[in-house]
Amino acid sequence: MVKGKKVVVILPAYNVEKTIKMTIDAIPRDSVDEIMVVDDGSRDRTREITRSLGVKLFVHEKNRGYGGSQKTAYIEALKAGADIVVMVHSDFQYDPTLVPQIIQPIVEGKADACFGSRMAIKRNALKGGMPLWRFIPNIILTFIEDAVVGLGLSEYHTGYRAFSRSVLTTIPFVKNSDNYVFDTEIIVELRIGRFRVAEIPIPTHYSEISSSPNFRKSVEYGLMTLAVMLKYILHQTHLKRCSAFVMNPRS
Repeated sequence: MVKGKKVVVILPAYNVEKTIKMTIDAIPRDSVDEIMVVDDGSRDRTREITRSLGVKLFVHEKNRGYGGSQKTAYIEALKAGADIVVMVHSDFQYDPTLVPQIIQPIVEGKADACFGSRMAIKRNALKGGMPLWRFIPNIILTFIEDAVVGLGLSEYHTGYRAFSRSVLTTIPFVKNSDNYVFDTEIIVELRIGRFRVAEIPIPTHYSEISSSPNFRKSVEYGLMTLAVMLKYILHQTHLKRCSAFVMNPRS
C-alpha cells in the first residue's frame, strides 16, 4: 500500500504476446499491491504468457472491445478493494515505471484522477514516434474537447490514467461504450461529477509492436469523440438526456 491506499494496476490486453511480459515486468511492485490483466479474446499466446507471470487474469472468450475490457477490469479492481486504479496499456506504448508519479496527486489528496499526457511537451510526442496523422488530430480534438468540457488538460486521448475509488464508484462507466470512445465518455463523466483531474507529462513510445488503432479506426474514433461532445452539450442544455451522464456531482 501507498500511504494506506491499495493500488491496483489494470491492463486491457488483446494480442500482445510480444509486449505483455515487458510491460508487467516494468511495473514497480513497491508501489503496486495487485496487477490485473483482462484478455479480450486474444488469438495469440497472451493468456499463456500472462498466466506464467503470477498476476490475476480475467478472460473474455469473445472480443468485447477496449472499453469492454476496462469495464471488467474496474469492476474486478473495486471488488478487490482498490483505493486507486491505474490503467496501463499492455503494448508498452506508455511507460509502466511512472505508476508512482501518476498516483501521487491522488495519494496526496490533490486530485481524484490523474492522466499521463504525451502532449504536455508536444515536440516530445513527435520525437517518441507519434505519427503526424495522429499528432495533428490529437491537438485539434483536444482543443475542441477542452472548449466543451473545460478540464484544462493538454491531452484528452491518453491511455495512461489513474482513478480514485470514489470516481469509479460514482461515474456510471458500465453504461459507456465498449469501444475506444469509452475514454472520452469517462472524461465527460469526470466533468459532470465535478472531480478534480490532474495530469503529468509522460514520454511517447511508438514502435512496430504497438497495438494502436489504424488510420480508419482512428478516423472513426475522432468522429465518435465529436459525437460524445455533442451528446454532452445536448445533455447539459437539457435538450436530450443521456443516461450515462446522469449522476450526483461531488459537493
